[in-house]
Amino acid sequence: MEFPNQEAESSSHRKIGRGKIEIKRIENTTNRQVTFCKRRNGLLKKAYELSVLCDAEIALIVFSTRGRLYEYANHSVRGTIERYKKACSDASNPVSVTEANTQFYQKEASKLRRQIRDIQNMNRHILGEALSSLSVKDLKNLEGRLEKGISRIRSKKNELLSTEIEYMQKREIELQNDNMYLRAKIAENERIQQEQQEQQSNMLQGSVYEPVPSQHYNRNFLPINQYSNEDQIALQLV
Repeated sequence: MEFPNQEAESSSHRKIGRGKIEIKRIENTTNRQVTFCKRRNGLLKKAYELSVLCDAEIALIVFSTRGRLYEYANHSVRGTIERYKKACSDASNPVSVTEANTQFYQKEASKLRRQIRDIQNMNRHILGEALSSLSVKDLKNLEGRLEKGISRIRSKKNELLSTEIEYMQKREIELQNDNMYLRAKIAENERIQQEQQEQQSNMLQGSVYEPVPSQHYNRNFLPINQYSNEDQIALQLV
């Protein structure tokens, strides 16, 4: 069971929220400018999304109170307006609208073909071909564009070469340091091997040339088997 004051509070909570904005002119200048910027950006965004998602031809024109122009068109504002005028002038006849659309697309196709042809001719002129149709002024303009392009190309080439030279110089220093380190390691290994060889040679010399202990003889006796048998018989007879 709810009390009357609780019912009033719950109803007041339900009413809290963003209310509907009354569509009328905003009197405050600052608020009107802020609202214009927000709604304009939202409108341009929606026009872009509609043109992309639905592949629709859209031309949007907005003038502010100060006379500033804001526009968006996925093709051409002027072309869309011309198409709109033709569609409005022949709106009563559906066949005429179809013809107008066909003429418009044919005109756009011819424009694209002309642009492609101009680009192809420009490429040939850059390569030094088909220059007979150009006047002296056109040749001077072409020469100026080529010189600017060559200057930019040379500048970029020199920049890349400078970067490559700096990298190679740093790499040379690194290789020299590595070479010095390897030479030091090789010299140290050779020294260690030489010391080991000297130790082994000293050990071998000590085992081969070990001195034989000398024999001490008594002056009154001769060593056994020192004389032959005949000598021993002669000594007994004496």
